[in-house]
Amino acid sequence: MNCLECGDTILGRADKKFCNDACRNAYNNKQNSLLLQTVSPINAILKRNYKILLELDFVENKCKIDRATLTKKGFNFGYITQIKTYKNGAQYYFVYNIGYKFLEDDRLLIVKND
Repeated sequence: MNCLECGDTILGRADKKFCNDACRNAYNNKQNSLLLQTVSPINAILKRNYKILLELDFVENKCKIDRATLTKKGFNFGYITQIKTYKNGAQYYFVYNIGYKFLEDDRLLIVKND
């Protein structure tokens, strides 16, 4: 069998994939960098969205705000972690543990689940 990184012949166990630690590390670093190139920008947007929501003035884990204000702060409505639809039909968009639902007049109800 040949090393997955450099192609050299591997000596030792039959299930060995790399000829040494340097090749194993180089191979895994390449694999992880492809993943990070995709995930890192998305995680950065989610973190920024979460920070913006977290800094709002909550009273009893709720607050109302208009959509334009969130947009001005840099909130990106295209990135959320989940959507929950409750029995009453209300649909909330969550960024981790903070959710929002759209109200009339471009306002939002923001709720924080602790």
